[in-house]
Amino acid sequence: MDNRHDMLQLLRQVAEGTIPPEEALLQLKQEPFQDLGYAKVDLHRGIRQGAAEVIYGAGKTPEQIAGIAAAMGARGCKNVLITRLSPEAAEQVGQSVPLAYRPLPRLAVAFPGERRELGSIVVATGGTSDMPVAEEAALTAEVLGNRVTRLYDVGVAGLHRLLANLEPLMSARCVIAVAGMEGALASVIGGLVDCPVIAVPTSVGYGASFGGLSALLAMLNSCASGCSVVNIDNGFGAGYLASRINQMEGLQ
Repeated sequence: MDNRHDMLQLLRQVAEGTIPPEEALLQLKQEPFQDLGYAKVDLHRGIRQGAAEVIYGAGKTPEQIAGIAAAMGARGCKNVLITRLSPEAAEQVGQSVPLAYRPLPRLAVAFPGERRELGSIVVATGGTSDMPVAEEAALTAEVLGNRVTRLYDVGVAGLHRLLANLEPLMSARCVIAVAGMEGALASVIGGLVDCPVIAVPTSVGYGASFGGLSALLAMLNSCASGCSVVNIDNGFGAGYLASRINQMEGLQ
């Protein structure tokens, strides 16, 4: 049991008398985390937050990543996200657990399975060079059960490209704006749409961009209302936040 849906189903079965309370208690008593020595795997995160724990791959050995993923798979977790995973590590991890790997965003899904497609999230980029971060955001949102529309290379250097895509923007529940250089895309989109905008500064740009710091400061100082900003190159954080927004909107 790793999600709220399963827990609610269990409680309903107790209420209906199809499962005795003692059996339900036994299932609920299963350890909320598993201590692997090098990691304490949070097995109840899906119950608390609606999505299973995400494995940050950078800095971990392939053996550690595979061990964490295997522990989650043993408890029935599906579509386990592994971020910042190198191709070499992905090849090794894939020998131990079922793995779908995307090299551009360096993101993998362990124990891939069926997913929902709720609502509408738009991921827009200023340029093609922003795609690795954008794909991390888009794939994160998709794995968490959201429908995603990609609008790539629609930056302010050619504003007509963005304005030609007003329909998906206007129908979105949330827009993720990914841009480097001066980071103006988020402000432009924020002035057009009536939904939350998540701004993602990227480290794309020449020297004065300071590795994404210029875009970060520009997005933090946006004059458009309803813009939230995540850290530089944090596509995962944007995709996760957009998923929470989209699914909360769907409950209203």
